[in-house]
Amino acid sequence: MSKNDVQIVVGDSDYDELLRRVGDVIQKGRNSIATAVNNAIVQSYWEIGQYIVEYEQKGHAKAEYGSDVLNRLSRDMTDRFGKGFSRSNVFYMRKIYSIYPQLQQRSSILSWSHYIELLKLDDELERSFYEKECESEHWGVRELKRQMKSMLFHRIALSSDKNEVMRLAREGQVIEKPEDILREPYVFEFTGLPQLPVYGEDDLEEALVSNLSQFFLELGKGFTYVGRQQKLVIAGRTYKVDLVFYHRILKCFVLVDLKRGEVQHEDIGQMNFYLNYYREEMNTEGDTEPIGIVLGAYQDKVVMQYALQNITNQVFVSRYQLYLPEREQLEAEFRRLMDGAESDKGSGD
Repeated sequence: MSKNDVQIVVGDSDYDELLRRVGDVIQKGRNSIATAVNNAIVQSYWEIGQYIVEYEQKGHAKAEYGSDVLNRLSRDMTDRFGKGFSRSNVFYMRKIYSIYPQLQQRSSILSWSHYIELLKLDDELERSFYEKECESEHWGVRELKRQMKSMLFHRIALSSDKNEVMRLAREGQVIEKPEDILREPYVFEFTGLPQLPVYGEDDLEEALVSNLSQFFLELGKGFTYVGRQQKLVIAGRTYKVDLVFYHRILKCFVLVDLKRGEVQHEDIGQMNFYLNYYREEMNTEGDTEPIGIVLGAYQDKVVMQYALQNITNQVFVSRYQLYLPEREQLEAEFRRLMDGAESDKGSGD
């Protein structure tokens, strides 16, 4: 460093900037170390899995879960190297090699704990989807567990065609148009409201805002929170939008109106009114057309068809539920969808 590069730090603001820069360097270094450690652990476990599989292929007993081979290996490795080599962990070491026989096929940013959750999934499409989402959205293990438990892939896939299911597995959830941000249904089990004997729209709104991190996971990628009960003053009268977000990918405001029960036709008109105001009064240069989502517990499809007809604004209606969808029902519908895809493939479609 030359003399010209040296600056004398004067004043608190200069020192604060110095402290910030030093802190950034330290945090970056720690992140690099953590990533390197994670990669070393995953690679080591993958290689252990490779040796187990090679041992099997030489004619030894197949090392299924609970077999004597895994039991012995777990005990001996624990005796020599300490914790981290339980029978279940050794089982997943074997499985990661079986699922990812080529080392470069696996992600370099996911931890071993991520892989344990992913390896629990037998369906390749489903596992690939969650892997891509972990990478793109930087999900921690806790977030991954919640999304898997809520059957996110199945819920998105069931609202898409078969080609879309394949794209989801290859790329994760890609936001390109307003329809891509919708889910059917939204699941708000994290609010705790199912335990309440009676709840209103304000209760639901309060519960969602109080659990924003979980709410964002359910909404999907790209959402940033603007506020609740956002006021619109028009001709001396005050109106309020339940929840307002900004979508950083689509570059637009997203207005959410919560309904405790059935969505009515007048709810569509009200949302259309809000969207007109936001387009004229709130949009700035670079913003695209605002989006409105009316969330209700249920809806009449015929009524909604007429209510939404000829509306030029982007208004969508979706359901929410305060409990997880029935796993068996979702899996049955998903299998039906994928069986249809296989049938079409076999017929040359």
